[in-house]
Amino acid sequence: MDSKEFLKIRHFLGKTQKQWADLLCVSTKAIQSYDQGWRPIPVHLERQTLLLLSLKISSDQKIRPCWEIKNCPRAGRDACIVWELNLKNLCWFLTGTFCEGKIQKNWGEKIKMCKNCDVFKQLFIDI
Repeated sequence: MDSKEFLKIRHFLGKTQKQWADLLCVSTKAIQSYDQGWRPIPVHLERQTLLLLSLKISSDQKIRPCWEIKNCPRAGRDACIVWELNLKNLCWFLTGTFCEGKIQKNWGEKIKMCKNCDVFKQLFIDI
């Protein structure tokens, strides 16, 4: 996630730098640095930022489950934690999902793939 995307999400959610820092458990100085692009946004903060955004967006609209959008075969569904826990559109958030024919184990790598996925795009279309 780059600084422009980070800042856009913060503004979309209507949070000040102080409020955002409190939500992410970092200093206001850190948020200023991320907003300005002086420091890279750590993967764990990218993940938490996207989760907060998705919770806001999904509470406002009906989102189809990922397994329907991707038309996952039964064997893939049975191997996937998102299907098992009926998490519908949080596939991008979790590791251990069955995507692209295999279990995804590294979130930092997985999110790069997810950003090109129809499930992710459906959820974050307004951003």
